Amino acid sequence: MASVATAQQYFWGTGRRKTAVARVRLSEGTGQIRINGRGLEEYFTEPKDRRAVLVPMELTGTLGKVDLLVNASGGGFTGQGGALMLGVARALRKYRPDLDKALRDAGLLSRDSRMKERKKYGHKGARKSFQFSKR
Repeated sequence: MASVATAQQYFWGTGRRKTAVARVRLSEGTGQIRINGRGLEEYFTEPKDRRAVLVPMELTGTLGKVDLLVNASGGGFTGQGGALMLGVARALRKYRPDLDKALRDAGLLSRDSRMKERKKYGHKGARKSFQFSKR
């Protein structure tokens, strides 16, 4: 008699913020969070970045019920934290479509489109210029 193996079902979500990209794989589990092979507390040292990751799960009541496996790249810790928040929210929406309204009302499904302004030629930076001399 052949045994039927139940395949683990994964729900994917991609989040972006500034130049950071986070690919999130969500599955039912015990609340384990792995980011680039490290734990949440080990990867994010700032409490605000850790909080950003947990906000979508706290809001929907899925904290401790789902496992996250994340690949984060680019940007800094704050950008990666924001990207992770969007990626987790998108994965939760695929996991349970009924959570869409709660996530949308909290503004967690909107991408933060703010980017660094480029440096202009003839200037020191994006806006800063050299001192102007009339004569």
